[in-house]
Amino acid sequence: MASIRRTLSPYHDRSYQNGGTPFSTSPKHSGGSKYSSPLPAFAAFADRVRRLIGELFYLHRHPPRKSHSHHHSWPRTFLYRCFFFFLLGFLLGLSPFGHDHHDDDEAASISRNHDFSFEINPPPQSNRVVDLKLAEVSFNAKPNFKESERFDFVPRKQLIIVTPTYNRASQAYYLIRLSQVLRLVPPPLLWIVVEMNTASFETAEILRKTGVMYRHLVCVNNSTNVKDRGVHQRNTALDHIQRHRLDGIVYFADDDNIYSLHLFHSLRNISRFGTWPVAMLAQSKNKAILEGPVCNGSQVIGWHTNEKSKKLRRFHVDMSGFAFNSTILWDPKRWKRPTSVPIRQLDSVKEGFQETTFIEQVVEDESQMEGSPPGCSRIMNWHLHLGARHFDYPRGWLLQKNLDVVLPIK
Repeated sequence: MASIRRTLSPYHDRSYQNGGTPFSTSPKHSGGSKYSSPLPAFAAFADRVRRLIGELFYLHRHPPRKSHSHHHSWPRTFLYRCFFFFLLGFLLGLSPFGHDHHDDDEAASISRNHDFSFEINPPPQSNRVVDLKLAEVSFNAKPNFKESERFDFVPRKQLIIVTPTYNRASQAYYLIRLSQVLRLVPPPLLWIVVEMNTASFETAEILRKTGVMYRHLVCVNNSTNVKDRGVHQRNTALDHIQRHRLDGIVYFADDDNIYSLHLFHSLRNISRFGTWPVAMLAQSKNKAILEGPVCNGSQVIGWHTNEKSKKLRRFHVDMSGFAFNSTILWDPKRWKRPTSVPIRQLDSVKEGFQETTFIEQVVEDESQMEGSPPGCSRIMNWHLHLGARHFDYPRGWLLQKNLDVVLPIK
């Protein structure tokens, strides 16, 4: 029998009639050869890759006689094809399709500057402008106020209450009583309490418990005269107000006087200088007298006085019967004062003339005064002389022994 030997074709894309592939080798030559391949290891790997690609892309044309080995090779070919297309789809999914060239330029610049970085850069902002129009929304809410109503907020004036005090038996009673009235006054309010020589622990303890904003000052002027003591204490408070430029209405409120709450409300209506009548007990303590202005509305037209020795005064006002704007002390240009000499109380005048000599430095005449309340028809404070002068108070207002004699209970 004659045998026909066919030579291998150098063309790999050529189909063959026997259904084989140009990358598959005959089992006769592969199994029956007794010589080992001279190719290195990578050649064997390349041969396996060619076999895999050949099984994926070329369909086997089954010969008329179906062998048992070929019947079991088609599932493997199917799995190879599925794995290949899955790998191909995975790689295609990772590739950036349809991206902007601007992004490529930014990525190239980043890769040139930083070879490896964990920084997260914000997405590039587009230069395109998008116009958004919001539709008007109406909630059908009707305001509770009328258009004619106005909401002009006018801040309240600060009240600067100056109280000179000294150690005596009824000092705690007087300070606590006055502090209870000041607590009822709407803020802002500053209570300046002045003591002589040193600040006592008892006074400081009372002030801390009042709940009123205060400043505890000390007058270092050595004066044994009762009349001069009050003058120096008030001047210490005036120095403090002028030095710190405190803005408000200054009122001298002695701790032994009695004040109504309406008085402190009316102080905030004063623009420059305000005055009102004060009721007081006479020195004999057997009758009440009235001292202060006589008003026609808010205009001062005269004065009440009952003591002949005080008729020589220019203004018949008690120390607790007037108040003034603190800017007069440290802003003379605003009030057109002719001199910039500090306004202080004088200790060189007779008792009872400290009030009028002080007022003469603040105002020129009654035209610059304001009567309060209109008509000066209300008594808003009382000046009483009820203090016990020659009575020693216990230290800290505490008694060591409450009773001289202790009787046992039978």
